[in-house]
Amino acid sequence: MKTEDLISALSRDARRTGPSVHGRLAVALALGAVVAFALLTASIGIRPDIFAASRTMLFDLKMLLVATLAIAAIALVRAAARPEAALPKAVLVVPVLLVIFGIGHEVATQLPSALPTRLVGKNWGVCLIAIPLLGALPLAAILTAMTAAAPRDATLAGALSGLAAGAIAATVYGLHCTDDSPLFVATWYSIAIAMLAGAGAGIGRRVLAW
Repeated sequence: MKTEDLISALSRDARRTGPSVHGRLAVALALGAVVAFALLTASIGIRPDIFAASRTMLFDLKMLLVATLAIAAIALVRAAARPEAALPKAVLVVPVLLVIFGIGHEVATQLPSALPTRLVGKNWGVCLIAIPLLGALPLAAILTAMTAAAPRDATLAGALSGLAAGAIAATVYGLHCTDDSPLFVATWYSIAIAMLAGAGAGIGRRVLAW
């Protein structure tokens, strides 16, 4: 069988089983978010000034950024589950624009001498530990759901699964983190999410290949 014929056959099967696969993904994503939030509240907790912080632009920008990244990553994972689907890369435009806006605002409103302090923040170490830990179970749930799919590229599908798990974990962790600087978020949140994306790529290469 030619490669094109195999992909066409898998595409027909994916269309027949698509709702089931996407249903499993939806359950995995919802379960992952709930578990991550439960772990957060049971361990390090939500920041005590959450209501006051929610009225500040930087906190709102931080939460909007990680939430839109999570939505974009979920859309990419759903597309990666189907062998014939093209990845909707345009969904990443909003998160990227938010990062550019946030960093631009930071540079324009802060003294140059204050930028290194705002970049490092107070919780970078906690961030690099908490986000991967909060995202571990969501990643496992997403990869388990993806085993019922037929991704064209197992490594890429695993990496996108890690991206989604990391973005979900970052959204939950953002409720605890008191570092709202866009420089901090763009740096340390990205590194933590990338750790999960790397783990997802490595695991996906083994468990999602067909």
